[in-house]
Amino acid sequence: MSALKTDVILRGDCLEVLKGLPDASVDLVFADPPYNLQLGGDLLRPDNSKVDAVDDDWDKFGSFAEYDAFTRTWLAECRRVLKPEGSIWVIGSYHNIFRLGAAIQDLGFWVLNDIIWRKSNPMPNFKGTRFTNAHETLIWAARARDQKRYTFNYDALKAFNEDVQMRSDWTLALCTGEERLKDAEGKKAHPTQKPEGLLHRVLLAATRPGDVVLDPFFGTGTTGAAARRLGRHYIGIERDPAYAELAETRIAGVIPASVEDLKVMGSKKAEPRVPFGALVEAGLLRPGDRLYCPKGEREARVRADGSLAVGDLTGSIHKLGALLENAPACNGWTYWRFRSDQGLKPIDALRAEVRAGLS
Repeated sequence: MSALKTDVILRGDCLEVLKGLPDASVDLVFADPPYNLQLGGDLLRPDNSKVDAVDDDWDKFGSFAEYDAFTRTWLAECRRVLKPEGSIWVIGSYHNIFRLGAAIQDLGFWVLNDIIWRKSNPMPNFKGTRFTNAHETLIWAARARDQKRYTFNYDALKAFNEDVQMRSDWTLALCTGEERLKDAEGKKAHPTQKPEGLLHRVLLAATRPGDVVLDPFFGTGTTGAAARRLGRHYIGIERDPAYAELAETRIAGVIPASVEDLKVMGSKKAEPRVPFGALVEAGLLRPGDRLYCPKGEREARVRADGSLAVGDLTGSIHKLGALLENAPACNGWTYWRFRSDQGLKPIDALRAEVRAGLS
């Protein structure tokens, strides 16, 4: 195996190129494989004009069995090159997503979510014989079922979504206007170019700055453009020289965000654990100090072992708070207050001081 090179487009068939990548070398795979549309003829509008559909050779397979064998081969190679804490995203339409999903599970990946990309401006159904195809599906999967860790920037996505949990249905427009790449004749350069906003959200969700993202079906480089803008590294595989050249030109024109602007909201779960007793050890609170409930009408004494006492009741900051409020549980860090020059402040502010010292 050769050493891993990043921020490159590797030209050639993905099955052959993938074999040359080192084991456990990439953090994330984003794959937009051929749809295998199995078109039986031209698709016409009501005025008999031809719809610019996907009819390229790369989307043609002799049978479902041939397509399945191709799918399992590239997926197995992607699983090999993923790091132990890596994950994969695969996008498809109703033509192929169910076959992709079965292969993903059969090969040992563990599905984390399916995401519905709802297109706000879908192509209409010209024949009027079916529902308008207004969405595509993304499958997000960990490398293995027993995988303990994978990147998911939950708090960043919540901030991105105006402090509301990000749902599994995303509404984004198709790639149109200036973003849509054109060839020398002014026609669409690639029939299935994805909007960069879609990749922005995927990379924001499941990677960190500096991570390596592999796209085995690179096309005109949407993954690479989003990766460069967000301070991630990319490896693209593309067999069509025209697509690869367009991608190189496109990515070269991307202006990366500054390091400072790439920082995302941190997760509380990722912060080092600080027990209440550590505040006493650090001298931020002392045995005998008083803590108060949110409105200040009850007070508790801090004891040397990090417990609290109210009369004959004793316990942890969480247990004692729950007892006083007659509640099944209580977050003692936000419940108890200490007296400061600015009035009563949550003891969570003292925990933040200890954490700052640890880092």
